[in-house]
Amino acid sequence: MTKMNFGGLPPEESAFETSRFLILPVPYEETVTYLRGTCRGPQAIIEASQYVELYDEELNMEPYRAGIHTLPEVASEKEPQHMTEKLAARIAELCSPERALVTLGGEHSITVGVIKGLKKHYLQLSVLHLDAHADLRNEYEGLKLSHACVARRVYEMAPVVEVGIRSMSLEEAEFIQEEEFPLYYASELMTANPPWEEIVGRLSETVYVSIDLDVFDPSLMPSVGSPEPGGLDWYKTLELLRLVAKRRRIIGFDVVELCPIKGLIAPDFLAAKLVYKVIGYISHFGEKASTFREKKRG
Repeated sequence: MTKMNFGGLPPEESAFETSRFLILPVPYEETVTYLRGTCRGPQAIIEASQYVELYDEELNMEPYRAGIHTLPEVASEKEPQHMTEKLAARIAELCSPERALVTLGGEHSITVGVIKGLKKHYLQLSVLHLDAHADLRNEYEGLKLSHACVARRVYEMAPVVEVGIRSMSLEEAEFIQEEEFPLYYASELMTANPPWEEIVGRLSETVYVSIDLDVFDPSLMPSVGSPEPGGLDWYKTLELLRLVAKRRRIIGFDVVELCPIKGLIAPDFLAAKLVYKVIGYISHFGEKASTFREKKRG
């Protein structure tokens, strides 16, 4: 169980029945291969969210008014296949066209279970994958459900567009070339005119966004298991997420791979604020956000 809810919201703003957004903590890290600690990520994000200002000056609104309910965490399973199936079943159970699911990791492999669950409801789903690593290996250290294979497994279920990449293996590079896989390197995006429109144009109408926090430059986000130099900055990342929310229907998103460092709170706060910003974009630009709570109360 989570110790407290996202944003420290009172019951009238966080009840399950009237909340537009569901926060699902998944502190799973069984396939992590470098620095461990992502199992502490969800709780660190929720704790940091207690200190995020609830008014968004960019949007001139308080996104929490749409309702944000924090669910009990999904307990980890030792076997990756069991964890994937367990999470897929939970996501399918929670899925609703009137709600957006926000999954907090934990390692990135949880996205496979999330997409598997969502595909029971959304057949035309595409995935925007923000990451430093391509994660397109067919298997890693004998596992096909490794965090290093997440994009490959998701690609088997839905179209994927990758953004912010700056690390891959030869196997992955060959796969990208053979498949003509849509991928945008971080170096292409840290320019005066990044190809945001082109990226969004590759997405279907219904989109799931998966955010590995190592997409950010380590100067902003050192608290990840596998940091890579040369990442995106805060405002560039928000530019893309804002445009996706404007042009497409985001039905859910995840923020994964936070590996908290004791005594260093800035990365935890960045992750919490990022969650709240995306909630704000969906609330502001999503057609169902303004009517959900009124309908439920009626």
